[in-house]
Amino acid sequence: MSTSLSSCASCSRSDSVQSGRPSATSPRHWKSSATSPTSPTMARSRFAPQQLVGVVGLEIHAQISSNTKLFSGSSVQFLAPPNSSVSFFDASLPGTLPVLNRRCVEAAVMTGLALNCTINKKSVFDRKHYFYADLPAGYQITQQRRPVAVDGVLTYSFLGGRKRSQVMRKNVHIKQIQLEQDSGKSLHDDVNSQTLIDLNRAGVGLMELVMEPDMSCGEEAAAAVRELQLILQALGTCQGNMSEGQLRVDANVSVHRPGEPLGTRTEVKNINSIRYLARAIDFEVQRQTAVVRRGGAVLNETRAYDSKSGPSPSCRFMPEPNLPPLLVFEDEASLPAGVEAGEAVLLRTLRARLPELPSVRRDRLVQTYGLLPEHSFTLVNEDGLMEYFEAVMKGTSRDPRKVIGWVTNELLGLLKQQDLSVSHSPVLPAALAELLELQEAGCISSSAAKQVFQEMWRSPGKAALQIIQELDLGLVSDAADLHRICQKVVDSHPDKVRAVRSGNQKVLNKLMGLVQKETKGRADPVLVREILQEKTS
Repeated sequence: MSTSLSSCASCSRSDSVQSGRPSATSPRHWKSSATSPTSPTMARSRFAPQQLVGVVGLEIHAQISSNTKLFSGSSVQFLAPPNSSVSFFDASLPGTLPVLNRRCVEAAVMTGLALNCTINKKSVFDRKHYFYADLPAGYQITQQRRPVAVDGVLTYSFLGGRKRSQVMRKNVHIKQIQLEQDSGKSLHDDVNSQTLIDLNRAGVGLMELVMEPDMSCGEEAAAAVRELQLILQALGTCQGNMSEGQLRVDANVSVHRPGEPLGTRTEVKNINSIRYLARAIDFEVQRQTAVVRRGGAVLNETRAYDSKSGPSPSCRFMPEPNLPPLLVFEDEASLPAGVEAGEAVLLRTLRARLPELPSVRRDRLVQTYGLLPEHSFTLVNEDGLMEYFEAVMKGTSRDPRKVIGWVTNELLGLLKQQDLSVSHSPVLPAALAELLELQEAGCISSSAAKQVFQEMWRSPGKAALQIIQELDLGLVSDAADLHRICQKVVDSHPDKVRAVRSGNQKVLNKLMGLVQKETKGRADPVLVREILQEKTS
């Protein structure tokens, strides 16, 4: 098995919405239970529309992280000059043959293992025949009959409950994971009435993951896709950048009454962001519910596509004659004679390479640092934030629950405000740890620490201690000075002093705030409280 690659098209790819391309597979539940517009189920549902619930299944195409394509040695480069990464096989020139890329096979197998799939020791490739201009061969090489992995489960979590702090765990079943090649890209020039073809993407390796219709709304689907995205990124099998088309989602949506057969499904294609996925699914559920309430019938259709392209063409499958069955072995001992370990895909080796997955990371953060579940979600879901937090923890003795506030509020707030990733933070973890240690040692107050952090953000490379000295932000801990300032505040606010002496201790905090205002947040709060209690007793 060689590490090269090759050609063609995925039917439900990012621009297939416009062309109305057929999906390679559909969740099986719909095939057996879809109701016709005149079925009894549809008729009964008109009388109890409040009981209608959404049913959602997903088909996800994940671009495999590989330097070369699935069946040819052409490079995979985003935004490369048009038609600059096209081999003879990608262009379907006569006499060219596919050579399977082992890296792509290993990526699919690792993904299957992480999703608790059964790995087929023997899988086969098929030709899916249909015609489009950016599909040079007139067929796509895929795995229709016997894919590389089947029957998996994705466990995903999201925050629910009244305060959005309760962890909701759910499962969605994975029908199959199949290897297939991507198609090229059609660029339509309406001004000049012409279509240009870029074959750079033709033959890029994809994993198609087919999820059963186990979800009910956009929030669940978005959480499942985000969890899958994190898993793929942790595995290194797909970068998952949806804006670059590395993860493309089609949603199959229907409504029905619980306990009755599923309704007619509608396919929503070309979903290129997790946020839009949730909105698109919820909109479609509401649209179908409204149709049924009006006494109408939901149509089995593909939405959000260019009506000029016409209906989806039918597909014909046949075995791929140029590729032998794909074999996966358990370990070296199971290899047949004449096959070297370096040439085979070994399950035991790939299992050993599985990293810490997102759900395990969240549980570890809660158990190790005593964090709230919602904090673990924030750390894991933001790329690089968990690593940043743990790097800070290595350099400070502060309580993790104090550190998490700095990371998720101060740091993340500025990152989002300036649309920066964690890796581009001007404040390095070691620098934040130094600042927190100075605060823990009583060198600065909490409000002054936030001023220092802001200056560290504006002036990368400046140490916290240097900024404290330059801006004179060190704590005022001289007893005589603080006695003088506290006396001034007490003399200026006799009404508050009377309230404290009458037993209203909350007013003491207001007096402390006035002292901090006088000292620009530099007063030692412990000493200030002691002095004020003495002067108001």
